Amino acid sequence: MKIGSAMTSDVKVMSPDETIRAAAEIMAAMDIGLLPVSENDRLVGMISDRDIAVRGVAAGKGPNTRIGEVMTYDVRYCFDDQDTDEILETMADLQVRRLPVLDRSKRLIGIISLGDLARRGSMTAMALAGISRRGGEHTQSQ
Repeated sequence: MKIGSAMTSDVKVMSPDETIRAAAEIMAAMDIGLLPVSENDRLVGMISDRDIAVRGVAAGKGPNTRIGEVMTYDVRYCFDDQDTDEILETMADLQVRRLPVLDRSKRLIGIISLGDLARRGSMTAMALAGISRRGGEHTQSQ
């Protein structure tokens, strides 16, 4: 199965100039933990609930802090025409539960989550085992 048929396409996008309070409010309202950040129609980062907690609140930053100050800039992504098995391996290797989905023009068109794949009947056990390893490049500790 291709990622494009399993992804969530209704994605709210934030600007790096918006506040972490605005991001947190949207996350709460939508019951999600990650939002893409776009500037000039290009994906420039991702803001997660963990970014807000660890790089924001734990670092003493207030709710009016700009998203650009705490977001993750090194964005890993996948393409809508990639196979789900390939993306499950990528998610396990990167230790992430979600990836932005781009078209081949590198425009954001959705988000794929481990939950999306599980609901489609994909084999997610391998990815979950890899994602759940301690550490990894996305660890928030120094």
